[in-house]
Amino acid sequence: MKKLKMGMVGGGQGSFIGDVHRRASRIDGMIDLVCGAFSSNPERSLKSAEALGVAPERAYKSFEDMIKKEAELPEDERMDFVSIVTPNHMHFPPAKMALEYGFHVICDKPVTLSLEEAFDLQKVVKESGKVFALTHNYTGYPMVKQARLMIQNGELGDIRKVVVQYLQGWMSTAVEETEHKGASWRVDPSKSGIGGALGDIGTHAENLTEYITGKKIVELAADLTSFGAGRVLDDDGNILLRLEDNAKGTLSISQIATGEENNLAIRVYGTKGSIAWGQENPNELTAYWLDKPKQIYTPGGNGTYEDSTKYTRVPSGHPEGYLEGFATIYRSFAKEVQSVKDGAAFSERPDFPTIDDGLRGMQFIYAAVASNDNNSAWVSLKE
Repeated sequence: MKKLKMGMVGGGQGSFIGDVHRRASRIDGMIDLVCGAFSSNPERSLKSAEALGVAPERAYKSFEDMIKKEAELPEDERMDFVSIVTPNHMHFPPAKMALEYGFHVICDKPVTLSLEEAFDLQKVVKESGKVFALTHNYTGYPMVKQARLMIQNGELGDIRKVVVQYLQGWMSTAVEETEHKGASWRVDPSKSGIGGALGDIGTHAENLTEYITGKKIVELAADLTSFGAGRVLDDDGNILLRLEDNAKGTLSISQIATGEENNLAIRVYGTKGSIAWGQENPNELTAYWLDKPKQIYTPGGNGTYEDSTKYTRVPSGHPEGYLEGFATIYRSFAKEVQSVKDGAAFSERPDFPTIDDGLRGMQFIYAAVASNDNNSAWVSLKE
């Protein structure tokens, strides 16, 4: 397919996540970065563009300027979509404007700053006729796909219990008081929203739970804590879950778990067997059975579904992980964008997280905060 042209909002000099998105978007050779508004500081945005090799005439001082001027270019020259890699409070404004100007959008999570914005953006996406993807990158791992397929095919039987955790230790000290930009905005409700660790890593755990099991979280009871002195937002949380079909679960998150690096892990227990997967060893999925020895699945290994193995890019035994997870979402998004550009109908079940998943994440955040504020009472996500 012809390469798609990407414009980027945010992700300028010193940005970790912007660099991740750019690297991931290039892995499969389907996307070129052609323009950007890389910082809220116009001078820094232009310097970032120069460092990234973006043509000077397509280096913009603001996302508004970028979207308006790109829309004026001939169709075969303008950007095809916008990648949004900003702090949470700057997800909604450029996403809404890009969609309204006729551009597809891929956005970092959580989808918006507030639940109200998430509902508004869902409406804009539906009315725009454009493709919207959310980068819950862990859904792109081959063994996560394998786990999902095993459950869909009934191999584990009826799902009874889910145990999911996302544990980090990088905020065990007052890192926000240093020059760590990523920490400073994450502890600021005006930029992060009402959830701290809850929005940053809790939404990944929530999304992974619903993606793998195929069951939505119906109710939750949350106990959130801010251990860091002076922090307004949570940096730790323990949440009980009630899922569809009477399945139960626990979800534990922390950014003050001293010594932990990026310990996202999930176990799903069914009537016939169970599975266990961890992000720090992503190429192995372990299955435990009632009547036979445990099995370890690897991409391309014995018993692994072709529909999960197709997401790996290297021969068996070679590790893939974080960047490739993002790349899988970018690849699937690019294919959908090209298909829509060619006049095809939208996929009924696109192979990437959508605006609906983004709304689920915001409902999860708001339900957890409401529960915590009411002495950990059960709260419905619909509320």
